[in-house]
Amino acid sequence: MQTKRSLHDNCAWSALLEDHSSFRSARKRLMATYILHRLIQTIVLLFLLSIILFALVNLASGGPLSAYGGRRIRPERVELLKRQFGLDQPLPIQYIYWLAGNDWIQVDTNGDGIKDEYGTRKGILRGDFGFSYRTREPVLQEIGLRLPNTITLMSITMLTALVIAIPIGIYSAIKQYSIFDLFATTFSFAGQAVPEFWLGLLLILIFYAWLKNPWTGEPLLPPGGMSSLDSVAPWRHSLSDRLSHLVLPVLTGALGWIAWYSRFLRSSLLEILPLNYLKSARARGLSERRVIFRHVLSNAMIPIVTLIALDLPYIFTGAVLIETIFAWPGMGRLYYQAAVERDYPLLMAVLIIGAAFIILCNLIADVLYAYLDPRVRYE
Repeated sequence: MQTKRSLHDNCAWSALLEDHSSFRSARKRLMATYILHRLIQTIVLLFLLSIILFALVNLASGGPLSAYGGRRIRPERVELLKRQFGLDQPLPIQYIYWLAGNDWIQVDTNGDGIKDEYGTRKGILRGDFGFSYRTREPVLQEIGLRLPNTITLMSITMLTALVIAIPIGIYSAIKQYSIFDLFATTFSFAGQAVPEFWLGLLLILIFYAWLKNPWTGEPLLPPGGMSSLDSVAPWRHSLSDRLSHLVLPVLTGALGWIAWYSRFLRSSLLEILPLNYLKSARARGLSERRVIFRHVLSNAMIPIVTLIALDLPYIFTGAVLIETIFAWPGMGRLYYQAAVERDYPLLMAVLIIGAAFIILCNLIADVLYAYLDPRVRYE
């Protein structure tokens, strides 16, 4: 009798394990299908977005030749530049050249109106974003010089925000309606309401214009840039110099994220804390610290992780206001300069790469949320 029962239990466990294995296999297949569908949607979306952005950029007032002096150029010189850059072609033809290149067709290379040679552009589909009208340097080279600076600034900003926001959100939820919670709530509302440009200018005024180093009499913190330009300073381009230039832009950018993340985490925790399974965990003798960090925080962090994934594009695209105010040579400032100076190839490259990062990070957020929360179904 005991042997029959053991065989029955073994069969039940085998069936349970087989069902679990088949469930995991089916879930992996559904995830792979979902990711494939989203990638196809991403390609279509990027294509349609490129058409819209190309039309909006090229139909804007001013024109790309304003980077060469605008009205100061002689009319015949303007026509010559238009033919050289292919700006005399209809807008759909310009888009095709920008997308697929013009090395498969003869074009006017010297501006005399005669199509004499095959073009040299390969198009963005083959990684050629053209040359900057302003600097005559390859667009990808311009971006490659700025992208590491933006990644450095925004990564430190996001890390600083998370290190501060997560403890604030946890303690505010545990001590709901306490003095600390009221202070944190007020801070979160103020942090979301204060404009970045106003805060940045205020910090420059305080730490550069008002506060001075008591030993040297110099400003307490530099007002902008990545490093000091004082060639006689022995600490030029040192680690401390670079860190001092990071303080103000990081504070300006982190304030909004701290307010947003702490408030969001507090709300997530308050939804989970009254649930019955936590009462059962406490009844089993688990300490409050273990209940919070093992059972509560693991579930409350699911929406936070997806929120962070949605904010990841800022690490690559940068913050236009922060980089402009603090003269930080990153992607945000590059975008601003390209827009002001009508540098269309550079502007389009920044917009398309930024859009691709945003769409990709949205896909990562959706997949990550579905992976962390088994209740989410793939459709």
